Amino acid sequence: MPDITSKASKASTSEDLTQRVTNPRYPLSNGYDPRWVVDNQMGPNALWLLEWLAPALGPDALRPGARVLDLGCGRAMTSVFLAREYDAQVTAADLWIKPDDNARRIAEAGCADRVLPVHAEAHALPFAEGSFDSIVSIDAYHYFGTADLYLPTLTRLLKPGGRIGVVVPALREEFDGVQPPQPLKQYWERDPGFWAFHCADWWRRHWSRSGVVEVEAADWQPDGWRDWLRWSEVVAEESTEAFHVDAAGWCAEMLRLDQGRTLGFVRLVGRRL
Repeated sequence: MPDITSKASKASTSEDLTQRVTNPRYPLSNGYDPRWVVDNQMGPNALWLLEWLAPALGPDALRPGARVLDLGCGRAMTSVFLAREYDAQVTAADLWIKPDDNARRIAEAGCADRVLPVHAEAHALPFAEGSFDSIVSIDAYHYFGTADLYLPTLTRLLKPGGRIGVVVPALREEFDGVQPPQPLKQYWERDPGFWAFHCADWWRRHWSRSGVVEVEAADWQPDGWRDWLRWSEVVAEESTEAFHVDAAGWCAEMLRLDQGRTLGFVRLVGRRL
């Protein structure tokens, strides 16, 4: 089984990578092999974002044995993290990554008994009402969760009182007018998905008016853009996948240009009513 836990006895190049990605704000994430994280990333550092989210969810949501839906799990790194760090029973749902691929990765991480990979589209989730104690979604919810009627459909999968927690790329404030600031306009043209980025207050209103959750957190991550930039620079240099090298490269360029004036991360936590 490949060792996904970071060790001090790595070769010098691996030690250099470990130093570059070690972050004192994320002690649990620091325990994972950075090469494994780079090779399985699909955007911002999902382990860092999940470690930021977890305290806001509260201890009951991630207690040992809790049934957790990891929605938009990508290559299941966050699912492995939930199983290893919290001993949760995780359903790892993703549209883009095949379950067989995630099953291999999950087994190699020693979590096959606690993480079940499934292929699912966010608007057609094959689960019964009340199936989960909590739902998490890291760097994915903005792709499908901005529709007014989506949250009520999703939260029916939670038991009463269960919690949903997400972290999304976000705006510090909503734009004045209909366009992003001029220096950033080129990046919105390059990736129209950026129009799904919103500020913390927008997300709080969006969830509150649904009437299905009590919003317990909707906050901006201080200096989150610095983590995003740091990770993007690492991926641009270290990834072996051309798509991710290119995406991380222009993302780092964008973040250096913006300097945290516009872009960062928001976390949201809601309790099902």
